[in-house]
Amino acid sequence: MSTVRKTITLSGPQNAWIKRQIAQGDYTNDSEYIRELVRRDQEGHAKLSELKKAIAEGLESGVSDRTLDAIWSEAERRAADA
Repeated sequence: MSTVRKTITLSGPQNAWIKRQIAQGDYTNDSEYIRELVRRDQEGHAKLSELKKAIAEGLESGVSDRTLDAIWSEAERRAADA
């Protein structure tokens, strides 16, 4: 994997926060901390995209003729299987 060098500007408190995370041993350097934030953001966007897709599918499926109890039972079954 190739890398790209970036220059970023942080406020004093932001820089101090990163330095504290490094001092605590959570990260070895600033770059590692920033890369972790980007990974988390990517994962969050992927989950949000999946949720939006599921909502769209639900809305497109129309009104169900099943009872609320039947829908909940199926949802609980699916959650247990996951």
